[in-house]
Amino acid sequence: MPQKIDIKSLMKRNRSMTAMLVLVIFVGMGEKMAERFLPLYLLALGGGAWTVGILNSMDNMLSALYSVPGGFLSDRLGHKKSLQLFTLVAMFGYLLVILIPAWQAVLVGSVFFISWTAVSLPAIMSLVSKAVPKERRSFGVSLHSFFRRIPMALGPVVGGILIGKWGRVSGVRIAFVAAFAMGAVALAVVQRYMDDDEPAGAAAERNRTKLGTLFSPALRSLLASDILIRFAEQIPYAFVVIWAVENNGLTALQFGLLTTIEMAVAMLVYIPVAWFADRYGKKRFVLMTFVFFTSFPLVLLFSRSFPMFVVAFIVRGLKEFGEPTRKALIMDLAPENAKARTFGAYYLLRDVVVSLAALSSALLWNISPATNFLVAAGFGVIGTFLFAVYGKDVQKAETLE
Repeated sequence: MPQKIDIKSLMKRNRSMTAMLVLVIFVGMGEKMAERFLPLYLLALGGGAWTVGILNSMDNMLSALYSVPGGFLSDRLGHKKSLQLFTLVAMFGYLLVILIPAWQAVLVGSVFFISWTAVSLPAIMSLVSKAVPKERRSFGVSLHSFFRRIPMALGPVVGGILIGKWGRVSGVRIAFVAAFAMGAVALAVVQRYMDDDEPAGAAAERNRTKLGTLFSPALRSLLASDILIRFAEQIPYAFVVIWAVENNGLTALQFGLLTTIEMAVAMLVYIPVAWFADRYGKKRFVLMTFVFFTSFPLVLLFSRSFPMFVVAFIVRGLKEFGEPTRKALIMDLAPENAKARTFGAYYLLRDVVVSLAALSSALLWNISPATNFLVAAGFGVIGTFLFAVYGKDVQKAETLE
């Protein structure tokens, strides 16, 4: 009979895990109050569709480039010091946007803050892999994802209220001030409550692993499918808020509520899916995730009213169905002595390629919104099919190797 998972006792036993979740909530709340509305902010400051496309491409490119140093620094410095460093860098980016109300400052500041999640994720996954037994890894990753969605649900609502009260320019800048303050509080919590950890750098030096050998055939198969699925996500990503607010007349607050609905749906499925994935295999749940990724741009195309947008964002929430399971699968397939580096390398390879799709999103949008959404869905169909045919569960992957 499977052992019952007690979340409360897990938190009590591991202060580092608890401190990490607090960090994720505070930094996430700060950034989601502001970052979600950056496309509208850019337009309000005189930027055009191409600046929105560039911002989206930068998000993917920087996420890719930062993943490897994020993993390297986590192995070399330990997850505590690396998370503190990454948060300080993000706060510097917030400060630039606060002090300089220009779209150029947003693009420069985004170099420092827009990819906090990507640069910190290898360190967080390394912490989870140490804190949670392998047979519960999907649960551990899902716990992180669950708490990360709290600010993703609440932040855009607060940001929408700020924009409604003070306008797009002042409202977003006020949101960045709040983000800076929350980052400072998060740093204090990490310093006080997160245990110092021994870096894996020495072991990594003794067991140097070439980039090519970090990836098993099963992990390469997952990566190829994931790249195509991220095309489906990122091609329309930056233009969703423009489609809703500019093209179909929703208010900023309504859009914030849609994001809350999306996050609530995701949070409802995380823990149950993790429980089943740890016991019955991960592939089927990752495959369902890919189906929902593919469906979202199609449903979005037919969304012209708030109720229909609610349906679309429920589908968007369901795309998180097996996302923690996919991250856990990456960690399962990564070498034991190089998990943070493998995770970072995976995201480097994935997001460098996906950033090209994000850059093309403006071209597709300028043709028509329908072109943007349909091309995105087409990539999703291909990626889902490839994973259905070639994707492997952990047990089968280990047998093949």
